[in-house]
Amino acid sequence: MSALGALSGALLSAWLAGCAAPPRDFDYRVPPQPEAATGSAAKPGWATQRFAVAAANPLATDAGYQVLKAGGSAVDAAVAVQMVLTLVEPQSSGIGGGAFLLHWDGRQIQAYDGRETAPAGADERLFLKPDGTPMAFHDAVVGGRSVGVPGTLRMLELAHRQHGRLPWAKLFEPAIRLAEEGFPVSPRLHGLLRTEAHLKRDPVAARYFYQPDGQPWPVGTRVRNPELAAVLREVAARGADAFYRGPIARDVVAKVQGHPTNPGRLTEADLAAYRPAVREALCADWRQYRLCGFPPPSSGHLAILQMLGMLEHTPVAAPLQDGLPGADFLHVYTEAARLAFADRAQYVADPDFVAAPGGDWRTLIDPAYLRQRAAQIGAQSMKQAKPGQPAPLRVSQAPQPDQPEYGTSHISIVDAEGRALAMTTTIEDQFGARQMVRGFLLNNELTDFSFAPADAAGTPIANRVQPGKRPRSSMSPTLVFDRRDGRLVMSAGSPGGALIIHYTAKTLLGTLAWGLNAQQAIDLPNFGSTNGPTLLEKGRFPAATVQALQARGHEVREMDMTSGLQAIQRSGSGWFGGADPRREGVVMGD
Repeated sequence: MSALGALSGALLSAWLAGCAAPPRDFDYRVPPQPEAATGSAAKPGWATQRFAVAAANPLATDAGYQVLKAGGSAVDAAVAVQMVLTLVEPQSSGIGGGAFLLHWDGRQIQAYDGRETAPAGADERLFLKPDGTPMAFHDAVVGGRSVGVPGTLRMLELAHRQHGRLPWAKLFEPAIRLAEEGFPVSPRLHGLLRTEAHLKRDPVAARYFYQPDGQPWPVGTRVRNPELAAVLREVAARGADAFYRGPIARDVVAKVQGHPTNPGRLTEADLAAYRPAVREALCADWRQYRLCGFPPPSSGHLAILQMLGMLEHTPVAAPLQDGLPGADFLHVYTEAARLAFADRAQYVADPDFVAAPGGDWRTLIDPAYLRQRAAQIGAQSMKQAKPGQPAPLRVSQAPQPDQPEYGTSHISIVDAEGRALAMTTTIEDQFGARQMVRGFLLNNELTDFSFAPADAAGTPIANRVQPGKRPRSSMSPTLVFDRRDGRLVMSAGSPGGALIIHYTAKTLLGTLAWGLNAQQAIDLPNFGSTNGPTLLEKGRFPAATVQALQARGHEVREMDMTSGLQAIQRSGSGWFGGADPRREGVVMGD
């Protein structure tokens, strides 16, 4: 048992035994009018006493809420939420993609890895043109080439087998009902469809998402998806095997291999062979907290721990100025980010294929190493950092060049018996590979690998394509505990590609260091750097802040930074949840 589990296990075991009650029969009811979904609107924050669920769409949150109210576990609720998100937020996640789930049962933390894998027929030249140069991003994305073996259903099935309380089949009822009876098109889905350039190229997706005149269905239009309902009925009745073997798997493979201009290499054998992994969570102490997150193949928690650790050696007296992150803080934070992202590009990849520096990923967060890295932060911006060397490498490898990362959705849940999870789930780019099969979209997760397998000198890149490998991710599902008594303090995470790292770090700083509640921390403007320009959320920072950064040598780029943060934190009377005003998420609970 971990130190954290030993610290709190006895206390929580007694409490859980006293709180446990048999689950009631789950009878899903379609909400008459879920909270209005808006693209960007102020959120109040939500106080609950016994349990809470936060997800990216009100219908998905409500499905999880009804499961928890019926006595279901946090994992039960996550299954229901994910199935509804497949239907109502298809641009971000679904059964055609993958996910990381961090789960706390009161005694131990488990990191369920449902990340997609490269097909057995993939190789390191997958995204190279005939002349040996990397393909343009969307040339690689759209079609079958970019589709990895989906992992979400197999992973959720494993987690449910270990931690579920309600029957597996019951958890599919909300999504099946909504798919058969119809759900209203949300403002965000409509807006993304209106600007989407590639989805109409798939005739199946074009018929489903667009009217005959080529315009997306208006906001509020009730859309039905009987094909998805049929798939979910099969999986509900027969388990994940119904997806990974048989007619559904054959249709997925036919779609991938049969793309007319950009076919992929996925096979039925790849689907049948997929297995989720259960990894050791990556936990480290920071101030009075213990921060736990996902290890590689995610780079997210490592980078967050590196940045927070470096900030301890470069303190800023007043990080917030008039309620906003000030120029002094933004300078040291983005310098720390450059250093962390340089290490990320150099070292992080699937641990089944790439050795950690010194054989242990914790060398990257060793206090002495972070003190050495923080010493490079000076009065002027370094503009672009170089990777450090936390320990001798077993093999030589080259940094990965910068390339786009997109997509994703986040779910945070605490159930009535104190179990909790943070789950970040994705099909990668907006609408994934733009390939629709039986009512769901396929991922383009393979484009999270480095398109270039090596640098100009031929030194291999850690995150290159290899058969069976899981691409590096930025997803950062996070659980926070109090070091003094082991109690859960918070569940948090966000979508947003590589910027997930900064969105999640901002929320941790806001709540744990700056005394804000979850909603206030989420509401703060976004900021960061991926080892290039300093990125600031457009229209959210005063000109004086921008000018102060520029005076320190920063190349400042103001841009839309559309996070989708969800967080649930412990309060004096129970729980307090926050959801990002930039997206449609809400929190529900009792």
